[in-house]
Amino acid sequence: MQRASNPRASLCLMHKTLRAGFGAILVALLLTGALGCETIKKAYTRPALPDLGPPIPLSVLLALDPSVAKAQALYTDECGHPGIPLRIGPDLEDALVEAAQQTFKAVSIEGEGPSDFKPDVTVRLRLLQPVLTINPDVQYDRAPSELRLDGVAEFRDSSGKLLDERPLQVTRKERLHVELTQQRCAYVIDPFAQDTVVTFAAKFMHEARALLAPDTLTAAAGQTPSSQTDQPSAKGPAALSFKATILDENNNLVLESGERVKVRVDLANSGGGPVQGVSVNLTGTPLLVSQFPSTTLPVGTLQPGESRSVEFSATLPQAVPAQRGELVVTITEASGASIPAAQTLVAAMRPEVGAAGRSAAGRYDDVDRVPAASPGFQRPKTHLLTVGISSYRDQEIPVRKFATLDAEMVAAYFQSLGGVPPANIRLLQDQKALRPDIEEALLDWLPPRVTAESIVIVYFAGQAMVAPTGETYLVPYEGRWNSASRLYPLKDLQAALSRLKSQLTLLIFDGSVSTIGGDARSRNKAPQWDMGGGSVVRLIGTTGLRNGLESEKLRHGLFTYYLLRGLKGEADTNHDGAVTLGELTAFLGQAVPAAARSDFRQEQHPQILPSLNPASKLASLTLTKPAAVAGTDGR
Repeated sequence: MQRASNPRASLCLMHKTLRAGFGAILVALLLTGALGCETIKKAYTRPALPDLGPPIPLSVLLALDPSVAKAQALYTDECGHPGIPLRIGPDLEDALVEAAQQTFKAVSIEGEGPSDFKPDVTVRLRLLQPVLTINPDVQYDRAPSELRLDGVAEFRDSSGKLLDERPLQVTRKERLHVELTQQRCAYVIDPFAQDTVVTFAAKFMHEARALLAPDTLTAAAGQTPSSQTDQPSAKGPAALSFKATILDENNNLVLESGERVKVRVDLANSGGGPVQGVSVNLTGTPLLVSQFPSTTLPVGTLQPGESRSVEFSATLPQAVPAQRGELVVTITEASGASIPAAQTLVAAMRPEVGAAGRSAAGRYDDVDRVPAASPGFQRPKTHLLTVGISSYRDQEIPVRKFATLDAEMVAAYFQSLGGVPPANIRLLQDQKALRPDIEEALLDWLPPRVTAESIVIVYFAGQAMVAPTGETYLVPYEGRWNSASRLYPLKDLQAALSRLKSQLTLLIFDGSVSTIGGDARSRNKAPQWDMGGGSVVRLIGTTGLRNGLESEKLRHGLFTYYLLRGLKGEADTNHDGAVTLGELTAFLGQAVPAAARSDFRQEQHPQILPSLNPASKLASLTLTKPAAVAGTDGR
């Protein structure tokens, strides 16, 4: 493929990099080790266009109407400010040029190429005014949105005769998040716009091939493909693409001791058919991969033009050696579509060093060093839903600083010491812990997996609120401090758990309990944690209306810190190598109040509801086994 000299192309990298900001430039340099301009450019390119086969043996003059370069859509942001521009023209120009280069053997841009260029076909692209509609959801913080691009591709032969006009219409729908800034006005909209631009360019590729493919046009003879002009464009195959990004807690792209790490994977189907049974898999450096509670995330079916994102989350151990780390992201699917090549993310690993030059491994939060897996101890019938919400959309709700980390560590411990398979773990954090997300896990994900022999564990770190009646609510990410309608009734949660009919369902809560809107009438009402529910056992980190303590030194909620220590083996009072539910509750009942009084000079008393008979079958149920003494157990 050839393209005439293009000033816009020579400035492409500079333009995109400056738009990304200085911080992004630094990140790109760290990622690539300053390996060159093309490497940095690759980090900021939009999702890949589909590979539809070898180029058509035609030369093309591409004429982009000014309506393409000036394309923008106006919308109203979350704070009600109208007329906010979403400028997509430059990205749309680049995508259409790239689409033409993939479709034809030679491409020249009108006004930029040599004057003696003799094209077989001239393609002129025009665009109508893009339309972006955002409808703020009154209940949830994912605003239903729709971006529509309408255009026309006009094809003429070498003599100027019109071959055909093909409409190009793309409509994409998405739910947009609000940026976590102080004002919380702006939507996270750029990935959505990029996906729409790529889908529009892919539509152009399909229409061009349907009209000008070699078997329908003999370019040398100048014949018009009349047999094709009245036929609909080909549906085309599925075209799956993805982009993997590593995100670390302090954004320096160096993976340090005790740091939280995420791998975000953005997938898109730019083709004409659905892609079914899609899953994302994570492999790589064993020390890194072993910290992720789940290394396979299901995506499901991606319809034509649809995109979706998933995230792997982990917390690194406190003893991280200085070495090179790799995370390899691969895609599997069941529909027969072409599978994109694996992507490898490379980052340096090193111990974190504080301001005083002291390694972070010396900090007191030793529970963040996830124990080794217990060989031979597997629980394929145990399922874990763990939810951690540190900050909320409603800024009136106090921050629970370590809730997201608590949820990650609980998942890691039950996978490592509890033998729970990664596929049996669902982790929801912050913006991904909306009420619909929690309900989907309880009502759709769990029921088909649970049998009468199953164990179900639901862990929630965050906030709970009490109404004047004493009714208790969990606070999802979009909850409001003064509105019960935006909260999640505990009775609904327990009803969903009771319907599972499992051998045991364990509900664990660590957080703060307050009144809805600070209502004084609720202050003398005890939270109604025990509402019946058959085999549902509730392990609550505090009693009454009280803030569950958090510790900067421990970097955890106090209750969860001792929960992890107990699961790690400290609760094994009979030293038989197994931590049972009875041993764990007894350990927490002693350790948490003592630590609250000695370290905080406050009171915090965990409670178990209903009370557990030490001689009962439930009390003897094994939750974890330390690796050194783990035996075989297949429950």
